[in-house]
This record gives sequence, C-alpha cells and structure tokens, in this order.
Amino acid sequence: MTSVLTHYIGGDWRSATDGRLLDVFEPATGRVHAQLAAGDSADVEAAVRAASLAFPAWSGLRHGERASWLHRLADAMEACLNELAEAESLDTGKPIWQTRDIEIPRAISNFRFFAAAATQFSSESHHDGALLNYTLRAPLGVVGCISPWNLPLYLLSWKIAPALAAGNCVVAKPSEVTPLTAHHLSEIMHRIGFPAGVLNIVHGHGAEAGRALVEHPLVKAISFTGSTTVGRQIAGFCGPALKKVSLELGGKNPVLVFADAPRADLIATLLRSSFQNAGQICLCGARILVERSYYAEFRDALVDAARALATGDPLDPETRVGALVSAAHHAKVMGCIEQIRRDGGQILCGGKALRPAGRCAGGWFIEPTVVEGLGADCRSNQEEIFGPVVSLQAFDSEAEALALANASSYGLAAQVWTRDLNRAHRLAAQVETGIVWINCWMQRDLRTPFGGMKASGMGREGGFEAMRFFTEPRNVCVQLESR
Repeated sequence: MTSVLTHYIGGDWRSATDGRLLDVFEPATGRVHAQLAAGDSADVEAAVRAASLAFPAWSGLRHGERASWLHRLADAMEACLNELAEAESLDTGKPIWQTRDIEIPRAISNFRFFAAAATQFSSESHHDGALLNYTLRAPLGVVGCISPWNLPLYLLSWKIAPALAAGNCVVAKPSEVTPLTAHHLSEIMHRIGFPAGVLNIVHGHGAEAGRALVEHPLVKAISFTGSTTVGRQIAGFCGPALKKVSLELGGKNPVLVFADAPRADLIATLLRSSFQNAGQICLCGARILVERSYYAEFRDALVDAARALATGDPLDPETRVGALVSAAHHAKVMGCIEQIRRDGGQILCGGKALRPAGRCAGGWFIEPTVVEGLGADCRSNQEEIFGPVVSLQAFDSEAEALALANASSYGLAAQVWTRDLNRAHRLAAQVETGIVWINCWMQRDLRTPFGGMKASGMGREGGFEAMRFFTEPRNVCVQLESR
C-alpha cells in the first residue's frame, strides 16, 4: 500500500488544504512508492502562522537551550540512521552505501555543528575614548528554507540548522521529488517533543508552495538551493520586497589538471567528482581541462575507470552509480548527450541509457559518459547537464587553462591539480569561483563560507556566514560618562 506524506505544521501532520496529492517515484524502478500532500498558499499561510506563534518563546531561549534541542534532534536522527539512509536511497535512486556512510551522517553533523555555533556566535564591540559601540544580532523571525532534490536531507539540514540556532522559526519546503527524509524528520521531531511550530514542513510544487513561501509578507528571509532559472525568479521578487535572500544555484565546474599533478589519488578523486550521485551534485567537475603533454595518458586512464564503474541497483553494495532522480531529468540528460553529438563531440565511453536486469529494469539509469572534442563556447560546455557526463579539453599553458576555466557564466567551484604550490595559489586567486579545491575534492569544513559567484548564486552559507544571514545586526552606541 502506498504511504501518504503530509505537511508538518504547528507540531502535527496536516493534509493539503484542498486534499490534492502528488505521486512520488522510486527512480531505481520507475514505480510510485508514496503520495505527497500538494501544498498551496493556504498551507503556507498555516505554517507561517504557526511559526509566528512559536517565535517569541523560541527566540527567547538561552543559546544553550536552543543548542540542547538541536543536539537532541541530532541524537534522535543518529538512532534512526539506517532508516533515514534507506529512505534517502529509495527516494533518490543513489547507492545505499552513499546515503548511509556520507549523506545522512553529514546531515546529522550539520545539526551538531550549528548547535555548537549557537553557543559560540558572537558580535563586535568598538571602544573609542568616550564612546562604546557594540552590535546585537537578533533573529529575523520567520524564515523560509527551500531545498533541492539531489541531496535532500543533507541540504535541508544545512539551511534549517543555522536558522534555528540563530533563534528563527522555519517554514521549510523540501523538493516534491524527494520528500521522504523530510517527512521522517518531522516524525523524529514529533517523537522527541521538539517545540511545536519552530520547524514546519510544507510539501508541494515550487510554483505553488514555494512561490507562496517566497511571497509571504511575514517571511523575513529566503534561503534557496536549486536552479539558476528559479533563483533569478526568487531574486526578482525579494529585491523589490527588500527581503533577505541567499541563493546557491547551478555550476559548470572546471577541473584544471597539470602535467605535474600528484597521481596517487587523481583518477579516483576525479571519478568521484564526475560521477558521484550520477553527476547530480552542483559541485561535480563537469569540464576537465588537462595539460596537453599529459592529456592522452589521463584520458585513457579516466575512460578505463569510468567503464569499470558499476551502475545499477542502489541496494547492491557494489553499485557506484545509481539512477537519475526522475523520468523528466533522465530525458533531459539524454537530450544533452544528443546535443553533444550535434556539437561534434566524440563520446569516449557511455552515452546510452541503461536498463539493468531484475527489479530495476524500469529505472532511470545512464552510463557514465566521457566526451572530448567540444569547444569552450559550445552549448554542451556552457549549460549545466547535471548528470553523469564530463567533457575533456586540452590546454597548452597556465594562461589558457585559466581562460578556459573562466569561460562560463557559472562560478561555483573549481579544482586545481598540480605539485607547484605557487601556481596553485596564483590560480586560486584568479579563477572565478566561490570554492577552489587544490589536489582534492569535496573536502568539507563547516566553518568555511560556501557559495558561488556569477550565475551560481549570491550570498554564502556555512559557519558564521549562515548565522549572520539569519540575523539582523543592530549597533548600540553608548556615550561613556567622563570622569
């Protein structure tokens, strides 16, 4: 029997106001596994009202008391780690080892980190003779957090944890494509008695529930992760409304590989940065730029490794590449591969839809795909594919590598692989991205600012950057009594 996932508002579950339901599919099989409340403006209104009622008590708690609640939530999530991992794999089509060993633990770590941040967050004071200035940082009130389908619980927690730690109450809108772990989170909150109305979850389409959340006058800030197209629409509303907004958007990330790159972990790391989560991570390296003297050797090694990747059933512990998230996204990525052929690209491996035998025969799989022969300006090297597809380009000099890296409207992340640290630092200062990894990928320090430039977004998440976003500074100036 198909389960029904409902909103979580004011500490309890509610069906959609008009009773509508959306189908939720298992990507690995193509079958419906749940139905979801289709929220609209009435449901968002109820959630904002519940959050507004909860705000005075929650914001009035001492920092350590809020931290204690976040730690209790993290503890309860950890006790359900396997259940959450299975739900995330079912909902997204990604390998179970990935959700169990990486993504759910990282979601738990987000709550623990920001629980600690609640007790360490500080402001400034400035003493100047007879004047003392100090800054208060007050929570904003009710904030909206809109998270995507590719890393559902991980990125949802990345937003709601700092918002709650800073003293805000939250209305969260997870992706309607992958809502299952958000629903499980509501069950966990209910079980531990998390204060009602502090965190509310409204499901539904972005054009309905998401838009209503963005446009609600009592919602003081929006934190959004998703496509650049939708991000621009949100910015277009929040700007005139003078509403705070943080946007983490798409990427077409360059990987610069020089001939002197350290070899030990190079191919294994770039295999992950190309194909982890079937390439459905905004930080994946989509454009691999290789110094010409090393190009042929590198290309052959990467193609051999990509061909050897096990693609198939997410429940198989040997699987390294799972399904794409939906039939629509599968069709979109296959269309991009056809565009590569029209652009004159040569497909070195992959390039085809895959139908595994057994229970996953109806799932949405694509072979890991490596291509070459594409120019920097072609559509396939400019537009985000967001699938298991990477392109290779050769360069002859550091200057050419930098020009190719920056030849994109996006600016989220880059990798630089070289033993020459002077070169690495030079490029890190000049590449137009918000994140640069040198001789590594996806190394994570929660204290650091995360976000992109250009079409990859605006604002930063992570560490105290997130705490600052979810608070409003107020300066207090005191005239000290002269003696």
